[in-house]
Amino acid sequence: MFLIRPAHMKDLPTLLKLARMVHFINLPADHDLLAAKVRKSLASFAGKSKSERDRQFMFVLEDSETENVIGTSALISCVSWPGVPHVYLKVGRKQFFSKDLAGGQVHTTLQFGIDESGPSEVGGLILAPGYRGHKEKLGSLLSQIRFHFIGLHRQWFSERVLAEMMGTVTTDSHTPLWEYLGRRFINLSYKEADLFSARSKEFMLSLFPREELYVSILPPEARALIGKVGEETEPAKAMLERQGFRALDHVDPFDGGPYLEAQRDAIPLVQATLTKVCGGPTTRASSQMAGEAYVSVIGKDDFRATRSAYQTAGDSILLPAETLNALGAKEGSRIGFTPLGKPSGKRLTRSKKATLSGRKPAGAKS
Repeated sequence: MFLIRPAHMKDLPTLLKLARMVHFINLPADHDLLAAKVRKSLASFAGKSKSERDRQFMFVLEDSETENVIGTSALISCVSWPGVPHVYLKVGRKQFFSKDLAGGQVHTTLQFGIDESGPSEVGGLILAPGYRGHKEKLGSLLSQIRFHFIGLHRQWFSERVLAEMMGTVTTDSHTPLWEYLGRRFINLSYKEADLFSARSKEFMLSLFPREELYVSILPPEARALIGKVGEETEPAKAMLERQGFRALDHVDPFDGGPYLEAQRDAIPLVQATLTKVCGGPTTRASSQMAGEAYVSVIGKDDFRATRSAYQTAGDSILLPAETLNALGAKEGSRIGFTPLGKPSGKRLTRSKKATLSGRKPAGAKS
């Protein structure tokens, strides 16, 4: 079975391997930055964050049979505040017309912008290559468990939730948009700028021009990246869109990937999430269950979750013994519950052991 739990310090070597597959601000390929994020995450799960500005959660996906960590995803309660902004490029349009020529043109523009209003953000999602396309939809589990968690703790998150989608970046960390635009003003490579921005965005505020920039001055290969996602990011984007996320007219200054946004309380999985009391194990076959759900045990300073078949009995929920054992739940435990629909009737099985290398990385920041 596959289990979602908080990241721990012992997971750092694996998290670093995963981070090196992509270049996410929320999952930096830097040991010290990752260690700081794990410590902050553990304090957040324990309810010990000093404020919403420190509250962020790093989840890992574990194969419970081998105890191998095979993926991670993250939630940030507050991504910006006065003096520490979220930065983006606003995509605009300008129309020009000549009476003498009886014609004109429409130009796309980009303008540097900041947001200090404090939205929440989902991000940092990466699944080990050997587990992508798995029949148990592990990428979906890693992504959607965050909305189950938000549904259990709405008070910790903003009414606005952002998702940053990764644009097209080559395997050697190159993107024409940064080379032809960002690097004209900030003399750092894409990888250097992306990593540095995890520590501070002051260099962006100080060096990037605030005037509208005309996209038409860029070469075609750079223009084509604005607001686009890589092929491997499309499934993650579609998954978020099914949860009500819609594209803003904002793109990432580094790779041009789009920002999506949804209203917290309008996200279907958030709406569907509630708590129940565990009534103990069920002896029914999975084909006789009421359906499948994301389920979690609600503890004082921990979080353990999975996707499981379930049965209801009044206000209680009954779960297979395997699920209860994985969650560490028992009769009387408080269970987080997000129903997903009818089960397949097939028993969940563990996949063949996979490695963290040897295949092209996925490109979804969220």
